[in-house]
Amino acid sequence: MITGKTQLLGVVGHPIEHSLSPVMHNAALEALGVDYVYVPFAVAPEDLAAAVEGFQAIGIRGFNVTIPHKQTIMPLLASISDLAQAVGAVNTVCWTEQGWSGTNTDVEGFVAPLRSFSQDWNQSKAVVLGNGGAARAVVAGCAQLGCSQVQVVGRNAEKLQDFAHSWENSPIPVNLSIHSWDELPRLLPEAALLVNTTPVGMAPHPHASPLTIADLQHLSPHTIAYDLIYTPRPTQFLQQASAQGAIPIDGLEMLVQQGAVGLKLWLQRAVPVEIMRQSLLAYLGEAAKGNLKGDDR
Repeated sequence: MITGKTQLLGVVGHPIEHSLSPVMHNAALEALGVDYVYVPFAVAPEDLAAAVEGFQAIGIRGFNVTIPHKQTIMPLLASISDLAQAVGAVNTVCWTEQGWSGTNTDVEGFVAPLRSFSQDWNQSKAVVLGNGGAARAVVAGCAQLGCSQVQVVGRNAEKLQDFAHSWENSPIPVNLSIHSWDELPRLLPEAALLVNTTPVGMAPHPHASPLTIADLQHLSPHTIAYDLIYTPRPTQFLQQASAQGAIPIDGLEMLVQQGAVGLKLWLQRAVPVEIMRQSLLAYLGEAAKGNLKGDDR
């Protein structure tokens, strides 16, 4: 029951109506028996500063940030974690005595399912498809794992160069190299981890894949193929990679784990990750998958 004592959490984005965060967060809050509710806030880009100020005025305890605000919110915050500075994006904001503090839980969300593998990451190369905002969290995650080399593949040479330069003075040490798409036949045989950070394969084109079957035939057996997209499940990319002997991971676990880290920060207590996971699986089983996208926090 929502009363005048109920504490508010939420997520800001534009659009926001397809966000899955309320599903998993409210399931967790109910299981914990705490007097909190998590709601989506549709905030247009030109209204972001006013919204952040308003959140302080009404006493919101914390909120998530999704497209298109992950970068533009940074100047509006009192402090930003070193990790969020390195990634160049904030997705989780907490209220502190000093004001709003931003961090990035996408990195831990990405890394979490990979930690279960008995992989010697210090001897492992990662190939990352795409060089946008999602790729930044993945590169930081690969650095945390200790990958010996992170090879970022893109189609625009100028954007690739900008991406590489942005890591030169980063507090996160990473052995990063950039490559054009036609280098994939040389890169894939040595990849222990292949990550798709592009939107190719999500609605409205769920049958598309960022790589061709011919590309994926270069994969070594037991390569981990990781797609940040989680609808459809599995994506065409993961289906084709699995057919080549790869181990598939989709983006649902990243969504769950990044959300769990944020909720733990807000509540300062352990949170029921399995309940969050099961709530999303149940929801996705009932929802029209064509209306869901891979970055709908």
